[in-house]
Amino acid sequence: MGGSRHQLNKSHKTRFASKSSRNVHKISSQDKRKISKSDRSVAKGAKAARLQRNKMMREQKRAAVLKEKRALSGPTSPPRVIVLFGLTARVNLNAVEEDILSLLSEERNTTTFPAVASSEYKLRATVLKAPHGDLVTCMEMAKVADLLAFVASPNSSQEADDTDSFIDSFGSQCLSVFRTLGLPSTAVLIRDLPVDLKRKHELKKTCMSVLASEFPEDCKFFPADEKDELHKFISLLKELRLTVPHWRSQRSYLMAQKVDMVSDDTCSPETCTLVLTGYLRAHSLSVNQLVHVSGAGDFQLSKIEVLRDPCPLNLRKGVDLMDSESDTQVETCLTPDPMKQEPLAVENALDLLAGEQTWPTEAEMAEADRNHKEKKMKKKKLPRGISEYQAAWIVDDSDVDYSDSDEGEDDGMVLDDGESGFPDHKVENGSEFDEDQVSLNLRDSDEETETESVLMDADNLTKEQIAEQIRKIKEDHAEDEEFPDEVDTPIDVPARKRFAKYRGVKSFRTSTWDPKESLPPEYARIFAFDNFARTQKHVLAKALDLGQETDGCIPSGAYVRLYVKDVSAVIASKLCALSEKMPIIASGLLQHESKISVLHFSIRKHDSYDAPIKAKEELLFHVGFRQFISRPIYSSDSINANKHKMERFLHAGRFSVASIYAPICFPSLPLIALKSQGDGTSPAVAAVGSLRSVDPDRIVLKKIILTGYPQRVSKSKATVRYMFHNPEDVKWFKPVEVWSKCGRRGRIREPVGTHGAMKCILNGVLQQHDTVCMSLFKRTYPKWPQQWFPLQSGSD
Repeated sequence: MGGSRHQLNKSHKTRFASKSSRNVHKISSQDKRKISKSDRSVAKGAKAARLQRNKMMREQKRAAVLKEKRALSGPTSPPRVIVLFGLTARVNLNAVEEDILSLLSEERNTTTFPAVASSEYKLRATVLKAPHGDLVTCMEMAKVADLLAFVASPNSSQEADDTDSFIDSFGSQCLSVFRTLGLPSTAVLIRDLPVDLKRKHELKKTCMSVLASEFPEDCKFFPADEKDELHKFISLLKELRLTVPHWRSQRSYLMAQKVDMVSDDTCSPETCTLVLTGYLRAHSLSVNQLVHVSGAGDFQLSKIEVLRDPCPLNLRKGVDLMDSESDTQVETCLTPDPMKQEPLAVENALDLLAGEQTWPTEAEMAEADRNHKEKKMKKKKLPRGISEYQAAWIVDDSDVDYSDSDEGEDDGMVLDDGESGFPDHKVENGSEFDEDQVSLNLRDSDEETETESVLMDADNLTKEQIAEQIRKIKEDHAEDEEFPDEVDTPIDVPARKRFAKYRGVKSFRTSTWDPKESLPPEYARIFAFDNFARTQKHVLAKALDLGQETDGCIPSGAYVRLYVKDVSAVIASKLCALSEKMPIIASGLLQHESKISVLHFSIRKHDSYDAPIKAKEELLFHVGFRQFISRPIYSSDSINANKHKMERFLHAGRFSVASIYAPICFPSLPLIALKSQGDGTSPAVAAVGSLRSVDPDRIVLKKIILTGYPQRVSKSKATVRYMFHNPEDVKWFKPVEVWSKCGRRGRIREPVGTHGAMKCILNGVLQQHDTVCMSLFKRTYPKWPQQWFPLQSGSD
């Protein structure tokens, strides 16, 4: 019964069987053998290729990580910067610094060089102590820190009998600032723990539970009282792969370990050459690049000297350490190429005579006189209030004969419905608005309606006057929150003059507004890009290519001396004095980053700042490594519109957009806005945020609302008063739509009487308790600062 006659049962057909498995009995055994073999070979080849590709990708990533690790911790890498920050004022940072330095360099405690090298740990480090209470110094140290070591002490909690006192108010403020800047690698050192093991473990556990929410998840806590405990911390630091903020990895920077000034005979006596000595970090630096010195401004380099490393990791035999430190042997000297050096262009060249014509010839002058005589002989009827000079700008083809009957027509403010244009200035009933008078009063009216926030010179004011100004600003801030945009029409000044630069907009979202219309004179001094995103992409790609070049570039990790030319002698002396207490940072600038444009920041008020922040108030902006003074305007972020509403104050609890005139920066960069407190005190953190875009065409509109109250109501008609105070103003604003707070919309029909009352027609019955409103808009711009950088004050 064997052989081919044995019983064959059909396989069980499940509901999930594939079509191939159901039809497998239709294929011969030989074909099945061929198909299965070919499938296995194809699958095997595809799998092998996939595995090989994955293996290559793993090797590339491993090589990149190894290269980065060698660059950060190898013998050619710059010393790691360890910043010690005390979470309370009671923490003794001097003892922590001495213990760390004693482990890193036992026989080098007497050296004066800021960096130390440890052959035992194969590590070079620079230890900095952040002074408690000095916010600006702590910020500058955090910008260059490779490791932020926060030092906590349970003694303060025991004395205060409160576990929350592991960190005080200044520590919390600095932590929020550090998080905005971007935290590098962090660790927490716990000092002053008791000797008893049980009590020590309890206090350590309490400290970790209280502070764990303030730091990143990968932050580790170390007891730091004994030498063995610090040994564990330093060993981990040696193997730690450092993480730095993204914005720091895009630019080369140097933390100056020595700051000098050298007088140059070829320059004026007011300027000198600033000499900064230190290790170059993050990226290679070209001698043709521009550099920014924090607080001082942007400058060109006269030369770069590469010095022998004064703190090598492995000393050669027979070389004395003190000799190596005092030796300033120059290994390489690079000078800029005049053809390749980046020009120090700050403002656009403004040619006031660019629009002037050349001197006319005698034939052109004779023809002009003949045409002028012909025009005099041809009498033309002009509208009332139009001078001969103004009439000369009227095109002949569009000239029309005006008659007295034209005065009966309504002619006032033009409603902006898709077209941007300045309203006509002719008013009926013999009341003319001279256009020359408009041009004279535009600046005055603008200044009256602008939110001028800069206080008068404090030297010329008494304490009572300063207190009165502060009280007035606080009242305006409270009124702006309660009644936003509402203004009172002045009684003694006609509304058509007071609000001459405002216009009505039919739809804030859909109506067009030309971004090139009626620009201020400052726009002739700034730079703009056709496509900023594309420019940024090309600039960053060029910066990456710069790191691959060897001609005229200094690699990262080299000990260099930068010669910064054309620095004011007063600023250089201030930098030399500041270098004693805080690091002086020089950062390389990317292409175009010295030019002025309009920058927009996403910003919010800091939680610790309670005073009102008014628009165009002078603030000190810390953007990455750069510092500059600005006077921003604030606006809302309208998602579905290309126009944005200006805000008179920066309100707490929400994000706004701050627009300023400032040197160009490429996103993304963090922002810390400081407000001077006066009286020589340290500035306070007013706001935090980040750089959003560079766009001079962003339209920010200031909105005002004129209000009136119904006097008599008859169905859809109503008589409204107190919005205007004379009938000419009513006729001027007649084309603008009115609305009420209860949802009614309508238009002005005609003036009533001689005191500014008007008759309105609405789309429903107006309630007697309702308020009639009119919205007017005007484009606003930031204020041009008097000085760009904080150290420039008093330098002229």
